[in-house]
Amino acid sequence: MKIGIFVGSFDPFTVGHDSILRRALPLFDKIVIGVGVNERKKCMLCAEERTERIAQLYANEPKIEVKAYSDLTIDFARREGGEYIIKGVRSVKDFEYEREQAAINRRLSSIETLLLFAEPELESISSSVVRELHNFGRDITEFLPKGY
Repeated sequence: MKIGIFVGSFDPFTVGHDSILRRALPLFDKIVIGVGVNERKKCMLCAEERTERIAQLYANEPKIEVKAYSDLTIDFARREGGEYIIKGVRSVKDFEYEREQAAINRRLSSIETLLLFAEPELESISSSVVRELHNFGRDITEFLPKGY
């Protein structure tokens, strides 16, 4: 079974995340969405709420599981039997960061990273921008998947 691990803080899970996940889904037998927990980071939603909301979003997709984790991504991937880490890239800045992470992860494990580029119309959407808009009282529903 080919298992991909799609990881991030997903605070919140955006239409950009949904696009990457849906495009990666045909490549794998199973994708585990890993909701990263970092107690030092101020979040809009707690890890449990993020995990539950994402799980509800894909409740009818048997190839998707959602789990929270708070250790290294490669350790989470190993526990879940993941062979690949799936990451979305919106810009050159994202690419450089993810390339460095992929090199470290490959050096520490045999897990490869698959980078999928954001669709052009979604390149400007990030969780941090959506959180900022929310903090200023703006409606963020257009940036979230339907049902989230």
